[in-house]
Amino acid sequence: MPGSWYCSAMRSRPARIIAHITAVCLFALAALPVQAQFWTSYTNARFGYALDIPPGYEGQGESDNGDGQLFYLPNRQHELRVWGGWSTVTADNFEGEVANRLSQDLIEGWLLSYQASTPQWATWSATRGRFIMYQRMITLCDGDSYAAFRAVYPAQDLSDMHETIEGLVRSFVPTAC
Repeated sequence: MPGSWYCSAMRSRPARIIAHITAVCLFALAALPVQAQFWTSYTNARFGYALDIPPGYEGQGESDNGDGQLFYLPNRQHELRVWGGWSTVTADNFEGEVANRLSQDLIEGWLLSYQASTPQWATWSATRGRFIMYQRMITLCDGDSYAAFRAVYPAQDLSDMHETIEGLVRSFVPTAC
């Protein structure tokens, strides 16, 4: 009988090892950031820019003039707007367009909490009531146009949105250079 115990133990040991490896792999996959697994891409052909869209956000269709799109995260009061425009319509250049947009936000009651810019990009964050807004603008390849995204979400979701905002910023690029 000792021989049968040994054979049965050997047969079950590989099964236990495989089960253990499988469990470790499944745990590792579950621990990956959600954004690494389920982000989708949005590309705007009219202005030539792209942005990765976070998981769960639902697009509302391209705008009538083809400059961008609005995305919602259902049941969470999260909104992501993406659009392109001409810097020379309301200002002389990109920096002027940024100043106009930021000024409009202040007029609308947003309280500025962060701002940074270079000649190629601008970012600001603000609060209004129980909401946070994060906006980023980038110059596009022709030098006369820009692209922007704006995320608005409840202040209670600030810590959850950190990785999302980082992913949006990292993926927001001109495509027609």
